[in-house]
This record gives sequence, C-alpha cells and structure tokens, in this order.
Amino acid sequence: MASDTTQGLGRAASAASQTQTLVVISAAHLISHFHIMVLPVLLPLLKDSLGVGYFELGLALTTFNVVTGLTQAPMGFLVDRLGARPILIAGMTLGGLAFLSLGLVPSYAWLLVTAVLAGLANCVYHPADYSLLTDGISEDRIGRAFSVHTFAGFVGGAIAPPILLVLAAYGSLASALVFAGLAALATALALFLMPQAPAVAPGARSGRAKPAAGQGKIGKSEIGSVVTPAVLGLTAFFSLLALSHSAMYSFSVVALIAAHGITLVAANAALTAYLTGAAVGVLVGGSVADSTRRHGDVAAIGFGLAATIALLIATLTLSAPALIVAMGLSGVLFGIIQPSRDMLVRRAAPPGAAGRVFGIVSTGFNIGGIFGPMLFGWLMDHGEPRWIFGAAVVFMSMTAVFGLFEERRSRRRAAAAGQ
Repeated sequence: MASDTTQGLGRAASAASQTQTLVVISAAHLISHFHIMVLPVLLPLLKDSLGVGYFELGLALTTFNVVTGLTQAPMGFLVDRLGARPILIAGMTLGGLAFLSLGLVPSYAWLLVTAVLAGLANCVYHPADYSLLTDGISEDRIGRAFSVHTFAGFVGGAIAPPILLVLAAYGSLASALVFAGLAALATALALFLMPQAPAVAPGARSGRAKPAAGQGKIGKSEIGSVVTPAVLGLTAFFSLLALSHSAMYSFSVVALIAAHGITLVAANAALTAYLTGAAVGVLVGGSVADSTRRHGDVAAIGFGLAATIALLIATLTLSAPALIVAMGLSGVLFGIIQPSRDMLVRRAAPPGAAGRVFGIVSTGFNIGGIFGPMLFGWLMDHGEPRWIFGAAVVFMSMTAVFGLFEERRSRRRAAAAGQ
C-alpha cells in the first residue's frame, strides 16, 4: 500500500512538472509570435516616426527573416550541445532588450540593428522549445503538448495587433515597443526561476535512450547523423507548408476582393475565420496526434481536404458567407495537422538531436516566407487573384503527397529495425 501511494505521488509530481514545463514553454512561444508581429503591425507608425519609406521598412523585415533563416539550424546544434533552457532564456532576453532599446532609441539605423538582434533571438524558439518538450513531456501527452504549444503561438500573433495599437494610440509608439520588450524579459525571468524539471524517462518518451551531453566539438559524423534524407525531406515539407499558409493568409484579403467582388470587411472576416479555425483545429489535432502513430496520413488527409476547399475558392464565384465558411474550414484543417507535423519531425530525430533537427526543418518556414510573398505579389500584379488560391492548391497537394510518402517510408524503417 505504501509503495502504491509513493508511486501515485510520483506520477502526480511528474504530471505537475510536465504541466509547468508546458505552460512556461508555451508562454515563450506566445512571445515569439508576438515579437514576429511587432514590426509589421507598427509599420505605419514607424514610417512617420522615423521619416523613411516602406522600402526601407521592408528591408528591416527582410533582415529579420534572413537572420533567422541563416541561424536557426546552427542554433539547433547549440541547443543540443549547451542545453535548451539557457539558450531559450538568452534568446528571450535578447529579443526583449532589442525591442526595449528601439523604444528608447528611435532611429532607422537602430531599427536595422533591432531587426538583426530580434532575428537572432527568433532563431532560438523552435529548436529550444521542441527540445524541452521532447525531453520533458511523456509519450502519451506529447501530441497534445505540441498542440497547446502551437496554439499559444497562434494566440501570440492574434493578440499582438490590438495590444500594440491600443498602447500606441493611448500612449506612444515607444510605449508599444517597450511593452513588447518587457513582456519577453518577464517571461525569460519566469523560465529562469522555474525549478529544473527532471527529464522524462526514455521509456516514457519514445523508447530510445538519449546520449550523454557534452561530448566535445560537433563533428562531421554528428552533422551527418541529422542531415538525413528524412530531415531534408521534412525541411521541404515545412517550406511547402509555409507557402500554403502564406497564400491563405497573407494575400487572401486582396485576392478575395479582386476575385469574388466582396467587401473589405467581408474579406477580413474570412481571414479571421481562417485564423480562428486554425487555432481551434490545432487543439483538436493534439488529441488526434496522441491517438494514432500514422501522422503522415493525418497530414495527407488534412491537406488533401484543404486543397479541395482552396480549389473551390479558386474556381467558383462564391458569396461572402460561403467564403467565410470555406476559409474557416480550411483553417480548421490546417490547424489539425500541426501536431502531427511536429510528431513527424520528432520521429525523424535521432536520440538527443531534437534541437538540431527542429532547427534544420524550421528553416523551411523562412524559405517559404522569403519566396511566397514574391510569388503571390507577382500573381496579383499580373491580375491573377484566383491563382493565389490555385497556388495554394498546388502546394497543399504536394504536401499531402509528401505526407503519404513519409508515412510509407517510416513504416519501412520500422520494419527494417524489427520494431
């Protein structure tokens, strides 16, 4: 009886520790998406305050994305080498100080410095977050943990515009920037003060032991162990996913107005339905990811259905209510596959390499973020708004095919290993 009681207390303590880890890491992810939106939301105010044009401001946004894209994969190796927790604290602190300093030193030159620092800080989140979740959450809860983590990111992006614009309207541009900085510093302090959670036992995680940390310098064999066909394929998968998502949210408003003749209010309502649907879908997707190991099939089915909806938007002339419903359903499907997407990456990561693998594949987001807007802008400039959704159909279909391919390849690997 005493032994059962002790084991029960141990399980309760483990569950509480995992919940604490999930809450703090999800808060960090919320901050990362909040910071991603700071400069885009405040662009008109920065233009007036700094006396520069949109081209100069666009250069700052490009700088942010390029720095993140170039440093995200190397940061994954540092996370696995030095530990995810100190790297995440350092990244949040750097991002917080960057925006805080821009509020105190409002100049275009410092805006570019801020873009560099914030881009460097942004490269920390994916490898560090996923490494901490992979090590700190048990196998039976990891899918839902990924979904909560992704949901927090969606929330961070959604709350940034109203918070920043209200602070700027009732205070000043500096107030909004200082708040963005202080929010990150407060979250970094919470993570610093949080007790070190014990890692989940390997058997409770995935059945694979994690090698000891601190084995010297990163060598060619260590790089080769993670730069595998599966990881490179997942990087392409993330690029296609980013292109699909970019088509549906970054240019959908102008494309819906031009292609379907609806009002600006209705087009924004459709975009809101998409983003809200994605946030709801990702929570559903967590339970789906925990209830099956066929994560590639989940991704394939979700993107196949989403591509069908995008095809209807591209080829038919729909009413505003129908477009709002269609965009909302597409968002739900996009959200549902997110945890399964993360599980595919986790499955492809060698033991102890979650940070570097997530760092590598997450560069796909930056690749899609760099080339997608140029493609969609070119389509709009050439009077082809329906091809915004046509392009989404192409990218979603390619992503669905990759999901099926990855699922079959994973089964072959498992069969070869005798599992």
